[in-house]
Parts: sequence; structure tokens; C-alpha cells
Amino acid sequence: MSSRSQDDNVFKALAHPRRREMLDQLKDEPKTTGMLCDAFPDIDRCTVMLHLKVLEEAELIVARRDGRERWNHLNSLPIKQIHDRWISQYAGHALSIIDRLKSDLEA
Repeated sequence: MSSRSQDDNVFKALAHPRRREMLDQLKDEPKTTGMLCDAFPDIDRCTVMLHLKVLEEAELIVARRDGRERWNHLNSLPIKQIHDRWISQYAGHALSIIDRLKSDLEA
């Protein structure tokens, strides 16, 4: 898969607030699909599975089976790659503009 296509998958996955909440649930430790369903009682299991599928396609989670249980593990590397490619470059540019403005105001 091309880097651009993978970036699109990550942005798509992160665009939905429920998927971001699911990633937050996985931040500290992996959880089974059942545990995630319990954490979101307002949506049904099928909807949870659809959200997990989008997260898995974006490689934001890695699912491992252990008997009948499916354990979902956070993979934060795609988020770091998005940060490195997009956010850090623009943040650096914004900071240089603020620094230049500060220098101009002090002069």
C-alpha cells in the first residue's frame, strides 16, 4: 500500500470521534472486543466491530486471537508518522512566524 493511501486510511479512521474514543480505551492496555463493547453500551457489537475493522485497515490496531477472544492492541506508529509528516512541519513553520513577529515587535 502506498504511503499516501495509508495516510488516507489513518485520517479516515481518526475522523470519527467514536474510533478516537476506542483508541483512547486501548492506550494503556489491550482489550478484548467484548471489553470494548462493554465500554460503549450505547452501540451494538456489530457497530463496534465495524469501527474496529476501519482501525485495523488503518493499522492503528493489531488484533490477536487467544482462543475465543480477540485482543485489540494499539499500534501508535501510524499516528507518529502522520505527526512527523504533517503536524510537526506545520507547527515548526507556525513557531518561526511567531518568533519573527515577536522579534519585530521588540525592535
